[in-house]
Amino acid sequence: MEEDVLDELYTLRDFVRWGASRFTEAGLWFGHGTDNAWDEAVVLVCAALYLPLDSGARALDARVTRNEKLRVLEYLERRVTERVPAPYITGEAWFAGLRFQVDERVLVPRSPFAELVEREFRPWLTAAPERILDLCTGSGCIGIACALAFPDAEVDLVDISLAALEVADGNIAAHRVERRVRTLESDLFEELDQAYDLIVCNPPYVDADDYADLPDEYRCEPELALAAGVDGLDVVRRVLRDAPDWLEDEGLLFVEVGNSAAALEERFPDIGFTWVELERGGDGIFVFSREELLAIQEMLD
Repeated sequence: MEEDVLDELYTLRDFVRWGASRFTEAGLWFGHGTDNAWDEAVVLVCAALYLPLDSGARALDARVTRNEKLRVLEYLERRVTERVPAPYITGEAWFAGLRFQVDERVLVPRSPFAELVEREFRPWLTAAPERILDLCTGSGCIGIACALAFPDAEVDLVDISLAALEVADGNIAAHRVERRVRTLESDLFEELDQAYDLIVCNPPYVDADDYADLPDEYRCEPELALAAGVDGLDVVRRVLRDAPDWLEDEGLLFVEVGNSAAALEERFPDIGFTWVELERGGDGIFVFSREELLAIQEMLD
């Protein structure tokens, strides 16, 4: 089949169309930067040819050399045979308009936190934070985006996974924020030594039933960063319980729980969660002040 493809396909458009057809035939799952077969093929074809994504319309009818065809085919076939997310093939993902290096050591960035960062956490945050904590940081995308949004802030990127922090260190260097951003290996707050004005957290929150039903593409990601017990709340409960000790008096905590939001409200029906409304889609991020967290501590037992 490879020789037929090499002989019969000529342009970027040919390979995008062929790739989209292969993806649909294979029943792939999309959700790591794209939501359909065509866009996924565009991402992989452009990456294989070292072209920016926004060059698609101008370059679709450009012809492809034989060596380029082989590289494009490698990317497209890996997506079908290995069922890995496209960013693991290209080695990059975009978050809040920023490029981040990613691989199988971290989740693919896709959090609705991007919109909050771009809004500088308004209307809740009324003054620029001096110290920010990105808890369960993974690739470091949320914390690094915060560092760029608040250029005077110092940011700690914390994760229990040393492998994930190696990726985050690479992204710190890539965005040249080494003077203000550091990584710390810690099981949540255990190894920390200071309080913060802003804590952002995208913890594991997939419950056992949902994890068992995940498509293959999501199973390529670290289980440690996804699975969080029977109800998906194992980590979130700890964050709610301990966060007040690590927030300044006027500090704020933002936590993403995704589709475990319903389970969280059911588990703690007497807690009034404030859910962030997002204009670009996505949900499941709540916010608490330190004062509000202190008031609910007895309800967390």
